[in-house]
Amino acid sequence: MGCFTFVKLMVVLFNLLIFLGGLTLLVLGIWVSVDGDTFLHQLAPFSGQDLKFINVGFFCIAVGAVMLLLGLLGCCGAHGESKCLLLTFFSILLIIFISEVAAVVVALAYSSFAEGILNAWAAPALQRHYGSDHVFTKLWNTTMTELECCGFTKYTDFVGSEFEQGNGGRLPPSCCWTNSTPCSPYEAERSTVQGCFKHILETIKEHAIIVGGVAAGIGALEIAAMIVPMYLYYHLDTRIS
Repeated sequence: MGCFTFVKLMVVLFNLLIFLGGLTLLVLGIWVSVDGDTFLHQLAPFSGQDLKFINVGFFCIAVGAVMLLLGLLGCCGAHGESKCLLLTFFSILLIIFISEVAAVVVALAYSSFAEGILNAWAAPALQRHYGSDHVFTKLWNTTMTELECCGFTKYTDFVGSEFEQGNGGRLPPSCCWTNSTPCSPYEAERSTVQGCFKHILETIKEHAIIVGGVAAGIGALEIAAMIVPMYLYYHLDTRIS
């Protein structure tokens, strides 16, 4: 029973850290979403260059909410010795783990297929929302400026878009090497700025060892986080008897 108590304590402490981390991300995400300018102003003294606003508020809120839920389920399940909560905690982690593995397999083995799926979503979104949706436009402008890329595949993602039609045939400045304004489709074609998807793929390939190590570490941590609650789950009957 000493081993059971030790494992139970470790599960509670581990999930308490997850809960606190999720709470921190949730508060941070709400802060960034509600008052991003003040948030960046607080970080400015620690930056050697001007910070550009990237709307990660919704992402932080989503991840924080999931971590908050997982931490709460893990803590309550282990401390209260609830088989239902432990099984729910395990199921959510298993779904997340399977989704991550499936995403990695598709990205590695079927990169062209994955690009087609993403392009089917990204290209119409750029056509409709770029220039009209403030958050969407800000996110893409920052991405294209920082990565020195244009659109999802290339400059043609913006040709015929509401942004081009509303700006006299001009494209985003990032689509031209000179970042010139106006950036015409002719100048963008001459500049041959690559799409952001290819740029991200090349960056991942360049840092494949680091990316692989981080992914393996996260996967091992998730597997351990699934095994330990199941140990408690299967030993609860023995403890009760």
